[in-house]
Amino acid sequence: MGNPRAFINISRKEAGYRPIIERINDFSEVEQTLNSEDRIVQASRCMDCGVPFCHWACPLNNLMPEYQDHLSKGKWKEAYEILSSTNNFPEFTGRVCPALCEKSCVLALDEQAVTIRENEAAITEYAFLRGYVKPHPPKVRTGKRIAIVGSGPAGLAAADMLNKQGHTVVVYEKDEQPGGLLRYGIPDFKLNKEVLDRRLQILKAEGIIFKCGVIVGKGFTSEQLLRKFDAVCLCMGAGQPRDLLVEGRQLKGVHFALEFLQQQNRIVAGMDISKEKIISAKGKQVLVIGGGDTGSDCVGTSIRHKAAKVTQIEIMPQPPVAYNPETPWPAYPNILKTSSSHKEGCERRWSLATKRIIGKDGHVIGVEVVEVEWTKSPGGKLEMFESGKTEIIPADLLLLSMGFIHPIYKGLLDDLGVKYDSRGNVAAVFPNQSSVTKVFVAGDVTLGASLVVRAIASGRKAAEEIGLFLKK
Repeated sequence: MGNPRAFINISRKEAGYRPIIERINDFSEVEQTLNSEDRIVQASRCMDCGVPFCHWACPLNNLMPEYQDHLSKGKWKEAYEILSSTNNFPEFTGRVCPALCEKSCVLALDEQAVTIRENEAAITEYAFLRGYVKPHPPKVRTGKRIAIVGSGPAGLAAADMLNKQGHTVVVYEKDEQPGGLLRYGIPDFKLNKEVLDRRLQILKAEGIIFKCGVIVGKGFTSEQLLRKFDAVCLCMGAGQPRDLLVEGRQLKGVHFALEFLQQQNRIVAGMDISKEKIISAKGKQVLVIGGGDTGSDCVGTSIRHKAAKVTQIEIMPQPPVAYNPETPWPAYPNILKTSSSHKEGCERRWSLATKRIIGKDGHVIGVEVVEVEWTKSPGGKLEMFESGKTEIIPADLLLLSMGFIHPIYKGLLDDLGVKYDSRGNVAAVFPNQSSVTKVFVAGDVTLGASLVVRAIASGRKAAEEIGLFLKK
């Protein structure tokens, strides 16, 4: 700790966002960066606590105090080496992670947490800029072959770690390019795809083989997969969205959130989309159902389309604005989260349940909602009751962003015959091992829909378990 009083004398300083009037006209990243000097000063605020709750809260067990200390002394290369020792892709988490570490930082008790996430992104960008991030192919190959199905954060992390062990790794991806939801789910204004491609070039140079446009289980069968490889790791995510089974669901203008977001990412990448298939929010009254991050991404994308109005509704009650006694520090706080997209212009409403979707001439024109009230049972369980107060919210475009319930079963999973757990995810009967011999699991396919940082951690753990399995 270079300056033991820095946390007292220096206030938290965030980089902030580009001006709204500027950023809503493009899909470039909204977050700005501090200069190197300011970043070093911010890192000096870390107290190197005796009990590093930041480390405890991070699924990757990142060594926050250690790399903050090196950054505070201007030792950027050493800081990156420490950071990358536990995190394969700090350039991703430094942009899209909700920073569980910061919420558990001791300084968060005074709402002045160390800018851990921003420091992480800055260290990684500095490392790429200075050429510290280079391909390091394994010097010896083991002769073992591993298939990774899915190239999202879990799949990429597992592939990276297994390749470092010297195994030959082949990553299968159903879409046209690798990256999974990093490429096709997260908008470019949060994660520029050049950042993803830069890392993929490193992975390819280190010997990882990517095969895209391949749906394993269709054409390339599960039997062939098990025959060709010594181990398989399923990393396909939780791809089954939660649907809204109400009257009018079949109307035109009603789409799942990812249909909207994936198409926009492809348009930004320069792909041609036929006019009749384009989902546009331009000039429309957009209603987003679901108050999470994906819903927020729909808000930001709709605003960039120049929607007439964007409304986001959530069935749960509005969380507290600042402190929530039900989720005390150092636990992750359940408080109101206002994203950069929300700040761009969006009406947000809570405690509303959808009753029916209203249409005219086959197209959505509005949604009838009812106000709901939440109470706690004697056992502490939340119970919902309809108040009877209804209204109709006008909507020309309805985006369903209510989360994901489990992976898609049809095809590979059913063909393999893997067991599912009580939540419908692929069960891990042993650490990261499915019920089928030599078939492992990582990420949302077994965890359920979760965070990029948890997916990376799960991929790393799966690689460790596969390495042990291959030594038997």
